Amino acid sequence: MPTPNPQTSLVTIGETGKLTLAILQDGERVMRICNACRYCEGFCAVFPAMERRMEFGEKDLLYLANLCHDCGECYYSCQYAPPHEFAVHIPQTMAEIRRQTYREYAWPGALKGLFAHNGLALALGALIAPLLFLVYLYTVATPGVFFGAHAVADGAFYRVMPHGAMVALFSLLGIGVCVAFAAGLYRFWRDLGEPLSTLFDMRALKQAMVDAMTLRYLDGGGEGCAYPDEVPSTARRTFHHLTFYGFLLCFAATSVAAFYHNVMGWKAPYALLSVPVIFGTIGGIGLLIGPVGLLWLKIIRDPETQDRKQSGMDTTFLAMLFLTSLTGFLLLILRESSAMGAVLAIHLGIVAGLFITMPYGKFVHAIYRSAALVLNALDKRRPLKLPVGEI
Repeated sequence: MPTPNPQTSLVTIGETGKLTLAILQDGERVMRICNACRYCEGFCAVFPAMERRMEFGEKDLLYLANLCHDCGECYYSCQYAPPHEFAVHIPQTMAEIRRQTYREYAWPGALKGLFAHNGLALALGALIAPLLFLVYLYTVATPGVFFGAHAVADGAFYRVMPHGAMVALFSLLGIGVCVAFAAGLYRFWRDLGEPLSTLFDMRALKQAMVDAMTLRYLDGGGEGCAYPDEVPSTARRTFHHLTFYGFLLCFAATSVAAFYHNVMGWKAPYALLSVPVIFGTIGGIGLLIGPVGLLWLKIIRDPETQDRKQSGMDTTFLAMLFLTSLTGFLLLILRESSAMGAVLAIHLGIVAGLFITMPYGKFVHAIYRSAALVLNALDKRRPLKLPVGEI
């Protein structure tokens, strides 16, 4: 196996200025070492994608870092990992690039500073939004309504907060989140050197969707991630699936409920065996187990592979998902009791806080990783580009 030269570096200031010079140089250095070694090429999509490149500029590093699923297998398998003098630490390098990606592509740009103290910002959002909802609903609703017990048949939720106000608020929040995600995705895709049309290539989109929905690249080459330690395990993939599909089922429950109300004229709350409640219950269970499992794995993870600068962002996001589900179940249980008004206010506040902080927290990894998976599918169909003069 050839011994690469860690000092070789051709990198200059990045094409877009999204990454600092220090991380550009380190990213190019470790990619050149890995490209000479190629021991890890079967572990995930990053290394085959790396092998299709001869140079590693900013756009290449942005792509490869967001294609990385942080499975950790390469760190334990690398002969050049610390304490070797080459100090190749792919998980750490890729995590730093991803964090810079999240910050620099945040929209509007004035809010990108939230990523500097992301854990604190998300925690404040999780606390302040429910408090504001409590104060607001207590103020606009009469005490008899807010602290009263209402039958399901009477449209209990909407007696505390009118349906129109609820829809208007969360529609505005949803539109804001989508605009922020779209703006970040557009600029990220442009900086990868791709025309917007390729983002909507149907073959690539289909393959990327399959890869994302199955978490294909969390299998660490077949036996699972080297996460939380060196022993391969499928635990992270399982908990991630519970979280992801739990979230989707809760979204589906909300969508069906909207159809019931606006098309069928049926008002919430709905019967325990109705489609929205069944979807919400199954999804809510996933959002209780999945985030707790992911947080537990993060706590016991090998300190050598942890990205401590991102711990606050990860932990707070998982906590908000868990609290969203927990308060949802409390609302289901207490919906005909005198505590319903307060629980509804807290639940809606946590959901609103989750919406508000989505573009400035860990959720954004899904946007950029999905885009990287689309580019990976496109790359596989393209001819290998060699430097001029090389056959």
